[in-house]
Amino acid sequence: MVIEILKECEALLEGHFLLSSGRHSNRYCQCAKLMQYPDKAAQVLAVAAEKLKEVDFDLVVGPAMGGVIVAYELGRQCGKPAIFTEREDGKMTLRRGFEIKAGQKVIITEDVVTTGKSAMEAIEVVKSLGGIVVGIACIVDRGVSKLDYPLYSSIKMEIESFDKEDCPLCKKNIPYVKPGSRKIK
Repeated sequence: MVIEILKECEALLEGHFLLSSGRHSNRYCQCAKLMQYPDKAAQVLAVAAEKLKEVDFDLVVGPAMGGVIVAYELGRQCGKPAIFTEREDGKMTLRRGFEIKAGQKVIITEDVVTTGKSAMEAIEVVKSLGGIVVGIACIVDRGVSKLDYPLYSSIKMEIESFDKEDCPLCKKNIPYVKPGSRKIK
């Protein structure tokens, strides 16, 4: 069901993409396209919410941009408060009066987990404030992250990615697009 909804919303793209990690890929999950349909996003995230039923947590935290709506929807479905972190001067932080109390058990959310970089930035914020991260929830698990936390996804999709030097699409001179929200140095 999840893959069909992603395709229906045109969230699963084919082409040549520069990922936030700096790697290249021939497929990309643009979950923002899914999020424009709240009913469909709720259906997809219900899969991850079901997996969270047995997890003891107090708060959902999503890093901006990809984790914000995911945090909201999982918080709504799980009956938990949901907040987000965001970058300020290039560093992930908690703003807008949001608080994480010492000892609070937290689920970090993302739209797509590839390397887990954004999730790890949010985890550092949570830990610095005394929160306890008990897992990560996402729409798409790309299956390549090596995180030290349980991962609760709506779908696992192994999508090939390449170093720039080894990218077959670059070798064919196919121009890439950079669809993600993070700037690459």
